[in-house]
Amino acid sequence: MKKIVVIGGGTGNFTVLRGLKNYDVDISAVVSMADDGGSTGILRDELGVLPPGDVRQCLIALSNSSSMMRSLMSYRFEQGGLGGHNFGNLFLSALEKVTGSFEKAIEEVGKILFIKGKVIPVTTHQVRLKMILKDRTVLEGEAEIYLSQQIDQGYTSIFLEPYATANPRAIDEIMNADLVVIGPGGLYTSLIPNLLVEGMSEVLRKSPAKKVFVANLMNRQGQTTDFTVSSYLKEMEKFIGSDIFDYIIVNNQRPPEPLIERYAEEGKLIENDLHGEERVIAAPLLGELKESYKVDLIKRNLIRHDSKKLAQELMKIVHHI
Repeated sequence: MKKIVVIGGGTGNFTVLRGLKNYDVDISAVVSMADDGGSTGILRDELGVLPPGDVRQCLIALSNSSSMMRSLMSYRFEQGGLGGHNFGNLFLSALEKVTGSFEKAIEEVGKILFIKGKVIPVTTHQVRLKMILKDRTVLEGEAEIYLSQQIDQGYTSIFLEPYATANPRAIDEIMNADLVVIGPGGLYTSLIPNLLVEGMSEVLRKSPAKKVFVANLMNRQGQTTDFTVSSYLKEMEKFIGSDIFDYIIVNNQRPPEPLIERYAEEGKLIENDLHGEERVIAAPLLGELKESYKVDLIKRNLIRHDSKKLAQELMKIVHHI
């Protein structure tokens, strides 16, 4: 059975894992521990636990339990003292306290949700993501970095505080993988935080696995304004130390113009400027696009990868390894 390791965080990991779950492969998700927004941020600050949010999404993506259990893990309280908190986040944090180990908590929730595969924190250290812009502004935490509109003006450094070493389990999974998938996901908030953990860049360079980069569909205005696919590769190369990717998956399906216009303030479609490179796999990867949209529908949920289509392209690579 081929072994696939997916590295990232947030909805990007969720999308890839949900599709791969339907194939006969050994899946491991290596998850960023830099999340500090919303419910996750409050639990980190008040309980001193590791961030559960991105891990929860991976567990749900890999779950083979009932839709009711998946809905329960995604349920967000709207009122009272728990307003804004996600049940799954609370559950993971409570289990971390009971077991004394975040990894043990993940294992137990994995059993309850009958997950296919493993979910592994990239580090078990408590870390905060920080970025210093060229104008000397210091962005404290992933949430501030995510909301920033000035990153594309230049930054001098991005780092984790305090110093963090990679989870040995994550290192082992990557070294023994047949395929490593990075992306899609926020460049500075979901992808690079994994590369900042000591030991991750080195193992990515050393691993005999084939490496795949899944390009985002959209740029984020103020952060990756006018980035092309090669721009993303060059930015990650700064942290990995070399261009490690054997394959690059890009979407070649264009959303309806009205939808692109609705996104204009948030960002534009990412241009594929790597035409002619054999390692580039261009395919229609958009999720189902409906003809009409509710006015209050969250825009970022409209232009998205289709899990099944993305998994199909990844499995074509696996079959050739």
